[in-house]
Amino acid sequence: MMPGFKVAIDGPAGSGKSTISKRVAKQLNLTHIDTGAMYRAITYMALEKKINLDDEESYKFMEDVKVRYEKERIYVNDLDVTSLIRSDLVTRNVSKVSSFPYVRKILVHIQKQAAENIDVIMDGRDIGTVVLPNADLKIFLTAAVKERAKRRQKDKEELGIKQDIDSLESEIIERDLKDSTRKESPLVCADDAIVIDTTHYTIEDTTNRIIEEILKKEKYHGRTTNEGR
Repeated sequence: MMPGFKVAIDGPAGSGKSTISKRVAKQLNLTHIDTGAMYRAITYMALEKKINLDDEESYKFMEDVKVRYEKERIYVNDLDVTSLIRSDLVTRNVSKVSSFPYVRKILVHIQKQAAENIDVIMDGRDIGTVVLPNADLKIFLTAAVKERAKRRQKDKEELGIKQDIDSLESEIIERDLKDSTRKESPLVCADDAIVIDTTHYTIEDTTNRIIEEILKKEKYHGRTTNEGR
């Protein structure tokens, strides 16, 4: 098992993973890593390079790309792409890009390395099952589709993007299907994960619930170092 205290947060699109993980990290002095941002970054690069998104061989460009998530920003070869990866074009294609074994193999390796020797809370769709299978605490966040669509709509409005709720619901349903049925590292709930339905919970409610679970862990109180803090 890797040194440091590890928290794995998984769940479908719009369940609040990144927002809540960020808050927990800040309150408990953990390093937060949003793995979804990494897949979005590769999708953005693939679109910029105008590769054939359906051809796995075309993603070999990743061999010359350095991806890192640091202080809530995502970088590709030191270029800050944090805002660029939130475009609708990236959102529509990230499921496809993240379905390729080659893409996942490289990013999972990067994610495992990033979590070494530090106290970390990492969120994504395969953290508790693939990236950090020995995490000290595993949480699976979920919520009703309509509620997740409302949250996405609010996020988009804050970015100045308007989209009707029905199309957002359709997008989320389609994304859930793609993520849960892909052959490589599908979205599944780890057997030892605590499932939290956030449909009727505020962000604060869910954050506090996860903090309660972390504080129950003896290892959290016995941690001695976090080089990534």
